[in-house]
Amino acid sequence: MLKIILQAPRPIPPFNEPARDLRIQNVPLWLWQRNLLAPYVTKEMELPANARLPLLREPIMVYRDNLFFDEFYIQEFISQSVKLGRPTRAAFSVDDLAFREHALPLSTSYTPAGNLYLVDLWYYPNGPEADVDPLVIDMQAREVGYYHVPSYMAGERGDLVYQVPLRALMAIDCWTHVFIADGVFGLFGRGVRFEDRLKKDLGFKLDLILTALYEGRQLLECSKLVKIGKNVVIDPHAVIHGPTTIGDNVTIGAGAVIENCIIGNNVNISQDVQLMLSVVGDGTFLPFRAALFMTTIMDNSMVAQNTCLQMCVVGRNTFIGAGSTFTDYNLIPAPIKALDGNNELKNSNRPVLGGAVGHNCRIGAGMIVYPARTIESDVVLAASKERRVIDKDIKYEDSDHHKMRNAHLHKHLYPRRGVKDLESW
Repeated sequence: MLKIILQAPRPIPPFNEPARDLRIQNVPLWLWQRNLLAPYVTKEMELPANARLPLLREPIMVYRDNLFFDEFYIQEFISQSVKLGRPTRAAFSVDDLAFREHALPLSTSYTPAGNLYLVDLWYYPNGPEADVDPLVIDMQAREVGYYHVPSYMAGERGDLVYQVPLRALMAIDCWTHVFIADGVFGLFGRGVRFEDRLKKDLGFKLDLILTALYEGRQLLECSKLVKIGKNVVIDPHAVIHGPTTIGDNVTIGAGAVIENCIIGNNVNISQDVQLMLSVVGDGTFLPFRAALFMTTIMDNSMVAQNTCLQMCVVGRNTFIGAGSTFTDYNLIPAPIKALDGNNELKNSNRPVLGGAVGHNCRIGAGMIVYPARTIESDVVLAASKERRVIDKDIKYEDSDHHKMRNAHLHKHLYPRRGVKDLESW
């Protein structure tokens, strides 16, 4: 089967980079797509966003390169499409809770069609055709709650829950979609599938129990659930619960607690670091007592000691200073707004949400960042009497390095479209 990739070149703020180049599950999105589709396709072609499809007479899959999907969705979509034997286009029902609650808010990629939303994913059994049938694949959402907030704090909301799909598909139109794809659709989804299998598959349950007994570990700590790469050093006083994946050349210090995470290659996790439902990219350094909850750190970044990030996304080659806190909850029960696919502030549909930091940023120690605020790529922020609390989105023009004597030493690597290089300031 031929695979045709349609480009989605619009940069995603605050990273100023197309979605295909951002890391999802610690893999560039374009590579994630290629790996999952490898069993189904033998050749590929890439076209500009508005290019016409070539007139070919062979099975073709077409998709936009800002789509995140998992193996379970793709398997079901291709299976049903082949069975139908006619052109299909992926679609969501507005009643699909995972789509309505998490994928649809802040998005710009879906095409409304009655009570359906069409996705830029097609299957043509005999080449491109004009008439295409929408194919709705149930994402099989499961409601998962992670904590309860007292009613006097939560307004109309009590339990904070996610609709976690067993089959995932969504467009990455803004930074919050990276958070959803990594945390809710990725790690939460992996955990829910594990629990489902544990309940339904007696052989799997017995295998886990026997492995844990043989290794002298608790069930969630056994090698069936904690996958460890090569040349990994783990202090015996660290606690690691699965399902967790740890890459090669990783060091984990005493007192570290890791639950349902993806840890990349060449990562250094120091003493007493707390990681839960987070994706830690290749080459990341987490000094002592750093804490991440439902947070994505892309490659070669550092989050310094005593820093807490909850429900955040941090780009590559970025430093966040010691004692910084990214808050995730509005003290006054007003809706949290975030940047959507058109770079406009819209309701995020989340009662709690952290912030986002772009690529190549340097954030000084002791900063406090309000919910859903973004710091654009290449920004330098130094704590001062005038600025220690970040209560608005920070653009490259607001960077403190423009006022510094050696400003030219900090390179502008990820310019925003239409913005001139300001290194001469």
